[in-house]
Amino acid sequence: MIIPAIDLIGGKVVRLYQGDYARKTEYDADPQERFDLYVNEGAKFLHLVDLDGAKDTSKRQLSVISGLIKNTSVPVEIGGGIRTAKDIEDLLNVGASRVVVGSAAVKDPATAKEWFRNYGAEHIVLALDINIDPVSGKRFIAIKGWQENSAVTIEELIGDFAEVGLKYVLCTDISRDGTLKGSNVELYHDLHQLFPHIDFLASGGIGSLSDVEAVRDSGAAGIIIGRSLLEGKFTVKEAIACWPNA
Repeated sequence: MIIPAIDLIGGKVVRLYQGDYARKTEYDADPQERFDLYVNEGAKFLHLVDLDGAKDTSKRQLSVISGLIKNTSVPVEIGGGIRTAKDIEDLLNVGASRVVVGSAAVKDPATAKEWFRNYGAEHIVLALDINIDPVSGKRFIAIKGWQENSAVTIEELIGDFAEVGLKYVLCTDISRDGTLKGSNVELYHDLHQLFPHIDFLASGGIGSLSDVEAVRDSGAAGIIIGRSLLEGKFTVKEAIACWPNA
């Protein structure tokens, strides 16, 4: 599945380079018009990141998110600073199909598992952003807005969350994010082999249709595409054509 994505700050479409708020690009694109375009080009699912909420949960853009969901004809998953049960409830209540949980799953796995039990694994995506150790090759999950590595590998966390029926994992190799230099196909291939029952959503580095094709053959269930669509590298329709049964 091809999943177009937009990131929002102050209701405006932006992109951060490798998660750095100081390296922000703002696009002259209306969020609703952008979602409408993606749906018209064939998107069946959309991804939205609330960067204000990620930085400060008290500034979550709930009214903007609610309006986008109500006026969009396909399901939307929402991420950005999900730290409490109320954060999840607020987003599900305004119509989010799935809520994307990140650092909270690493910092407090017991609480995050309760969210799975209370709201259902079908409504929660674990977003596991990783740094790969150049010496050991271990894939450590990053926390605190990518500024710090945890001591937990992605394989360990996925294994731990099997008990609550984990279904969806959005995995980003931080070194590729926002670069348009291609995705880490080997990563998704390895994860699919280890956990074939998990739907892995690839993210980061997609700059061309050949990058889409490479991820398609990795075993990933879907691919989240942001910057390359905003900058007109290709269209959603063209990306879907590269992904059989999308």
